[in-house]
Amino acid sequence: MSLLERSLRAVWHPCTQMKAHETLPLIPISHGKGVWLYGHDGRRYLDAVSSWWVNLFGHANPRINAALRDQLEQLEHVMLAGFTHAPVVELSERLSALTGGALGHCFYASDGASAVEIALKMSQHYWRNKGQPEKNRYLHLAGSYHGETVGALAVTDVAIFRDAYAPLLRAATALPSPDARLAVAGETSLDYARRCAAVLDEHLRQHHHEIAALIVEPLVQCANGMAMYEAEYLRLARASCQRYQVHFIADEIAVGCGRTGTFFAAEQMNAAWPDFICLSKGISGGYLPLSLVMTTDTVYQAFYSDETARGFLHSHSYTGNPLACRAALATLDIFRDDAVIETNRQRAAWFTEQMAELRSHPRIRNFRQCGMIWAFEVDTTDPRFARAAFACALQHELLLRPIGNTVYFMPPYVIDEDEMRCLVRGTLRVIDATLAELGA
Repeated sequence: MSLLERSLRAVWHPCTQMKAHETLPLIPISHGKGVWLYGHDGRRYLDAVSSWWVNLFGHANPRINAALRDQLEQLEHVMLAGFTHAPVVELSERLSALTGGALGHCFYASDGASAVEIALKMSQHYWRNKGQPEKNRYLHLAGSYHGETVGALAVTDVAIFRDAYAPLLRAATALPSPDARLAVAGETSLDYARRCAAVLDEHLRQHHHEIAALIVEPLVQCANGMAMYEAEYLRLARASCQRYQVHFIADEIAVGCGRTGTFFAAEQMNAAWPDFICLSKGISGGYLPLSLVMTTDTVYQAFYSDETARGFLHSHSYTGNPLACRAALATLDIFRDDAVIETNRQRAAWFTEQMAELRSHPRIRNFRQCGMIWAFEVDTTDPRFARAAFACALQHELLLRPIGNTVYFMPPYVIDEDEMRCLVRGTLRVIDATLAELGA
């Protein structure tokens, strides 16, 4: 029995209708190098989506590999309850330093949804410890995606994920998304962001006494078709949260670690740091499951007590795993040693220039870019587009994963000029071929 047949028999794949694989076969991957994934049949695929937005510095990165080999010979894991170790301490210190010490405490988990759960629970428990248990509701943006565990799903506004599990979810309030595509005729994206922020401010004015926190994906709502918006919204939202004593949670699971042009997307709001930042995906370079929540000393002190029940009683068996933390430290070393943020800004500007043909394609709309993320809509309402384009891209040695009719690029930072040209030319062929197939 082949690897493909064994996988279909034994593995239940995520975010997948398994019956679809009757006509769209799985691709068994044997190894990766740089931006390329290689199948067992020898074919290769340019990983334009960083394997679900996690891989920053290429597959089989030699520096991260070396760090992991070294860590394997020292300590693979120890529980973080009652024990500690050098990698988790150093990682926490270095991340805090990137905020100038404003967010000086890190709580660890293994995946993005768990980080969101932690931030939500910490916020609500903070208010309980402060004698305000009535502050236990949450605000999020329309079209938001924060994960698929029960708490995270409650602040996620994507129907296909929510509807089946609605009976399990606690109600939260969705406020207008500042998605620039939603601006009305004659309204700038900046004006629209300010209009959305005014709605938030008025809602907080009326309901702040019952609201624990606002959670947002700064600058880009990735699962909402790569909805991009002005940093002005973040600045105004942060000010409103401070005015009405509501926590501000920045979910940077997808957009953190340099994706938007700064290490933390929240840096671009030019305001006080969030009360919580959630990180995952790229923090380990795409190597090992790792997530964390960064928060302030004010929050931390609300839990510091002789009473056990006032502590934050949340845990994961692999919290602060030494191997994952060591991969994250190697990732931070690359950011530092290679001046990645500055280099990426230059790289992104050049790449955007090379996409002129995409921007001028008659069936492409709303071309946009934020840091190392590019996106656009293909002018079609055919619900088969995403799956057909994904399959067609594989035939052109590309890994693309459209969201509806939105095509996006979120490649590893190590993509070079020739590989980007290959991606752009291949994508043009994929769009034309897919539209022709669907039209036929």
